[in-house]
Amino acid sequence: MKENAYDLATKWILESKHAIIFSGAGVSVESGIPPFRGENGLWNKYNPIFLDTNYFKTYPKKSWTLIKEIFYDFFGQAKPNDAHYVIAELEEKGLIKAIITQNIDDLHQKAGSKNVIEFHGTSRTLTCMNCNNKINSDKFLFDLPPYCPKCGGLLKPDFVFFGEQIPQKAHEDSIKNALLADLFILVGTTGEIMPASSIPYIAKDKGANFIEINIKPSKYTHSIVDIFLKGKATEVFLRLKQLLTQKLH
Repeated sequence: MKENAYDLATKWILESKHAIIFSGAGVSVESGIPPFRGENGLWNKYNPIFLDTNYFKTYPKKSWTLIKEIFYDFFGQAKPNDAHYVIAELEEKGLIKAIITQNIDDLHQKAGSKNVIEFHGTSRTLTCMNCNNKINSDKFLFDLPPYCPKCGGLLKPDFVFFGEQIPQKAHEDSIKNALLADLFILVGTTGEIMPASSIPYIAKDKGANFIEINIKPSKYTHSIVDIFLKGKATEVFLRLKQLLTQKLH
């Protein structure tokens, strides 16, 4: 990538009034978390039926065995990478106003990001399907499936299963930030998952500048992206941090 693309990206970040990050699986790959789709994707190894709400209700133990293995035992060991940390630093400096993430791994928050909109929910909490009692997930991962201590109902992780609606507040907050955005930074997302994939177009329709950080072109690259910074998220963000630091001093 030519250096002037990085220079322009740096300029846009510094001059923006409401820059937001929109992150997908690609930002967490370098933390050891595989994407769901594509080469080396989780759905090549597992049948995603265990995240279907009807299957979950019918076979809770089968579902929970895989949920625990993948989203808690495996994902739970992951640590934030340099991309997560740089994003958190940019937010702390006021250069990024919000992070909309399609990820449920909590790595943005672990890196220090504060205004994180979890579009597909979170694995941090569980909700009872009977009485809506909410519980921290770390307390109920020993007995499978976990049941509500209040009413005995089945506990479900607070991330979006197939056939479920996007959490209303997350959806509304994402649209609100997309409408406010003058700079939209796409990171590690392919643009294939609806309705998340519609959020960037809302920002584009309002005139936002677009930067994409990805290892290969996505559905957005040739339609709405102004600057495509090809590379791993960690490498690109460390380069941007270096340039921003030079400009700020």
